[in-house]
Amino acid sequence: MGYRNGDVSHWMHAGKAPAFGPATLEDAYDLVVIGGGLTGLWTAYYAIERDPAARILVLEAAEVGYGASGRNGGWLSPLLPGNRAVYARKSPHGTQGVLDFQHEMFGAIDEVLAVLDREGVDADQVRGGQLTLAPTPAAMARVKATREAHLRYGYEPSQAVLLDVDETRARVNSATARGGLFYPDTARVDPAKLTRGLAEVLRRRGVTISEQTPAAEVTAHRVRTRRGSIEAGRIAVCLEAYTSTLLGGRRVIPVNSSMIVTDPLPASAWEQIGWEGRECLNDSAHTFVYAQRTADDRIAIGGRGTPYKYGSGTPGDGASDARTTTNLRERLESMFPGVYFPVAHAWRGVIGVTRDWCANVTYDARTGVGVVYGFAGHGVTATNLAARTLLDRFEGVDSTLARLPWNDYRTRQWEPEPLRWMGVRGMYVLFGLADRWEERTQAEKTALPARIGSRIAGLHE
Repeated sequence: MGYRNGDVSHWMHAGKAPAFGPATLEDAYDLVVIGGGLTGLWTAYYAIERDPAARILVLEAAEVGYGASGRNGGWLSPLLPGNRAVYARKSPHGTQGVLDFQHEMFGAIDEVLAVLDREGVDADQVRGGQLTLAPTPAAMARVKATREAHLRYGYEPSQAVLLDVDETRARVNSATARGGLFYPDTARVDPAKLTRGLAEVLRRRGVTISEQTPAAEVTAHRVRTRRGSIEAGRIAVCLEAYTSTLLGGRRVIPVNSSMIVTDPLPASAWEQIGWEGRECLNDSAHTFVYAQRTADDRIAIGGRGTPYKYGSGTPGDGASDARTTTNLRERLESMFPGVYFPVAHAWRGVIGVTRDWCANVTYDARTGVGVVYGFAGHGVTATNLAARTLLDRFEGVDSTLARLPWNDYRTRQWEPEPLRWMGVRGMYVLFGLADRWEERTQAEKTALPARIGSRIAGLHE
């Protein structure tokens, strides 16, 4: 095979910090956070900021960053975690609620970068923007439609800039690019450095982080672990794709996303590729990819691969199948022909997806339990906003955050198996057929299979 496979991720394996390990637990805390990923850590961070004397415990079943927070593509992006048209239709504040949501997402990027600067956290952060490539005429038509939707839902024209083929290739010299869309607000990060750096800040502030301590049950103001039961003034369940393993039901499912990272590429390769601005990079294919140029001049690229495991299975330490690794490397080769891309590490993780792809922030004052889930792959920024939203809910603050449309949002349950497996797998089969048809025909209209798949999945906006 010749490359590392699994071991959580390249990010988590490189520059590994000392583990926290299981901590000595007290009988009671003001706040118990379940989940040592970004949502949970941001929740603890803002809680200790608001009340430095608060007794706060973060419970993590494995290690800090073990889930999506340590395996993702490292994009601090303004993209909303949900379908804007659905939020607008269901929110009591209508379209204005979505406009507020988008405004807060842009602000959350600024907030994350400001916290990293203030706390001295080096997460390889670079605000190089995001470039979406259009590989076919139909994909270019989707890019234009996406920009029009962005302008309806709170973007300024300067925050989503349409590029022609020459302007696109001047940034990243992709052979497949027909044009693109540039978002200047997006920033690149190393997700494990971000997550671990935030955890170290919490350690300094006196927050207790207990790894290898899974929560077994949550009831009103109480969390049961295998090491005993803990009383809690408030409880924040921040498990994203793993939410149903604790709370049950079919409210959110884990959808696979796989990544590879290359060896550091030589200067001759970068002369051909360009990418000097270190933009976050994706394309507008239906089976899209997402990528970044890392601080040490590798390319990390991800895509769906095998999208879903029967019975909502999760990926463990993240071993990826060889076919997905090959497919991701071949996507790089098609974008940058003539460049050799040696694969150093492959892995996979899971994103949390609700039935209509919209995220949820809920709080029950009677039980003291708040729950956040459903970022659908747009969580690096949204986790920060969700944490601040949840704390406003805990405190009963009537704020803009507490009125955003993901508050107490209700979505229907996923179908039982085998319908769930058939539906998710079938959707991605349709997307793959559509991509091949659009590439072969060079048509300017999105292929019918993709339109069917998007409507079935609830992705149509």
